[in-house]
Amino acid sequence: MAQHSQRQGLAWRRLAAACLAAYAVSATPALAADGPQISQVERSYEDVRFDLENAIINRGLVIDHISNVGEMLARTAADVGSETQVFVNAEALLFCSARLSRAAMEAAPENVAFCPYSVFLYETPDAPGKVSVGYRPLPEQGSEASRAAIAEVNALLAGIVEEAGGE
Repeated sequence: MAQHSQRQGLAWRRLAAACLAAYAVSATPALAADGPQISQVERSYEDVRFDLENAIINRGLVIDHISNVGEMLARTAADVGSETQVFVNAEALLFCSARLSRAAMEAAPENVAFCPYSVFLYETPDAPGKVSVGYRPLPEQGSEASRAAIAEVNALLAGIVEEAGGE
């Protein structure tokens, strides 16, 4: 029984990694075209993170995964021959909306590439006490229905980031 649970857990982790990789590859043109939308606030990282998490949860959404980007870079620095500290803290929170995702995928099945959605926050060593919080806008492409559905997702992401940034 324990072995089955381990295999099932490994399968879920592999599926999540594949989905994240597909999302990153498919969203790259949007990043190049529009770039991430980032706000900077002067508050503690912990407070901004708490507000970001609550902005997601208060909309009835569930955070599926928290990617500890800062910890990963710190942990692997020596492995890649770097001594540079990029972040004091950095995380990406991944989540989805059943309603918005369904609308987007019913309009264009390839919109599966945009799920899960991601918002991020970070603090750098050269700007302590200044936290950047943001999201990567999804490309509003395809049919009119697809563009409208993706526009709703972008509005959701913008609202979450605005709320977390205290705007």
